[in-house]
Order: sequence, then C-alpha cells, then structure tokens
Amino acid sequence: VQLQASGGGLVQAGDSLRLTCTASGRANTRHVMGWFRQVPGKEREFVAGISQNGGSPSYGDDVKGRFTMTRDDTKNTVYLQMRDLKPEDTAVYYCAARPQRITVISRTKSGYTYWGQGTQVTVSS
Repeated sequence: VQLQASGGGLVQAGDSLRLTCTASGRANTRHVMGWFRQVPGKEREFVAGISQNGGSPSYGDDVKGRFTMTRDDTKNTVYLQMRDLKPEDTAVYYCAARPQRITVISRTKSGYTYWGQGTQVTVSS
C-alpha cells in the first residue's frame, strides 16, 4: 500500500485546512487509517484514526472538537478537516494504514505498517 498525503500549507491561527491521503497499490481494500503529526525533537503524535467502515473516529486530546477525519472508499482517500488551527498544530502530518486484517484503531505509531511521506502544516500566530 502506498500512501500520498497532501494539502498542507501556511495558514493563520483560526483558519481551516483539509489534508488528503490517497492510497494506491492494493485498490478496493479497506484499512484502518490514521493521521499522526511530528515536530522536530518530539515523538510522532496520534491525531486521528478511522475504522474500516468509517464509523466512530478516534481523536487525540489536543484536536478533539476541532479536527474531523473521514474517508471516501470510492476514491481510496481519507481526509483530515482541521478547523480553528493553532500555532501548536504546526507539524509534519503523516497518514498511515494498518494491515488489512486488523480492524481496530491504534493510537500508537507502532500499530501502523504503511506510511505516507508527510505534509507540512504551519500555523502562524
């Protein structure tokens, strides 16, 4: 599975941004998907995860209520809609996928096998 993340950019505090992650390589297969973010010198942090059927996404405490993760399996794509962005949201954002046989969301990076290349999000104050 190859993952391609896009949609990052430079925005101001309070703005919105939508990240996109498109999967290829094994079309028409559903995986539990996740978004993580990382700043230099810190561990990669769980942002959001979504199950194979799209129900009951899970969110990190710092983004709950501001970020929304969805999926469109007709396009092999997951999205991360980010609202009310804050300077502390500045990071490289990565999408990730779990092996297809695993059906639960993981909040740890070790739970994900496939990773995209990352997209930079910078929020200015």
